[in-house]
Amino acid sequence: MLDRAAELLARADAVLVCAGAGMGVDSGLPDFRGDRGFWQAYPPYERLGLSFVGLADPAHFVDDPALAWGFYGHRMHLYRDTVPHTGFELLRRWGAEQRVFTSNVDGQFQRAGYAHVAEVHGSIHHLQCVEPCTDDVWSAADLSVAVDPETMRALDPLPTCRNCGGLARPNILMFGDHDWIGDRSQAALDELTTWRRGLTGKSLVVVEIGAGSAVPTVRRQAELASAATGALIRINPREPEVRHGRGVSLPMGAVEALTELARRTS
Repeated sequence: MLDRAAELLARADAVLVCAGAGMGVDSGLPDFRGDRGFWQAYPPYERLGLSFVGLADPAHFVDDPALAWGFYGHRMHLYRDTVPHTGFELLRRWGAEQRVFTSNVDGQFQRAGYAHVAEVHGSIHHLQCVEPCTDDVWSAADLSVAVDPETMRALDPLPTCRNCGGLARPNILMFGDHDWIGDRSQAALDELTTWRRGLTGKSLVVVEIGAGSAVPTVRRQAELASAATGALIRINPREPEVRHGRGVSLPMGAVEALTELARRTS
């Protein structure tokens, strides 16, 4: 299967990378798969009986903003401090043109130098108003949130909206979120669609990495984009099966698979 995947990549004119949470594991980012995986990364939340789904609820920014910003503030600083693993650079070897579609909000592709990244669930490195008072979305680059490591609650002052002075929140699509401002993400998704439609006559290979079936957004995008040619490479140590087309299944982690593919195409 590795040889078949390497052959596809060697002939690719363009590569679409579709990445889920598994892409960041080799960089040392926590695996939130199930409550147990989440609690291993954040023991204080186990003591409080709080799950990832329970915390990723926009209602907390209204009901308990210190709890909400404790969770997201810690993650924001974690992602800032994380160095993208070698697989990010290896991916850039293939295809004269590349785009990225990801459900990750961590900004790791941008840190690795990728210019065209469609973040379908938004980004923790951008902010919006909790209300929201406007459709404005702005950078969180200058923001620092202090978090008590014992209680995982944010300390004052909490981030504020640059327009109305009320509470700000990350520009991330949360569970049951009716106030997320998706304009920034939609613009990147529209650009990705235009790019795909302009690939007539070119060989597109889709490389899907670390995308599970529990939240199938990334897998669906990868299957849709590769439907015409079947040129899908699915890298996933837990759910690697490809049920449609002529896709290639690689039951491996990101760095291991990409290193082997790079060796075969060098």
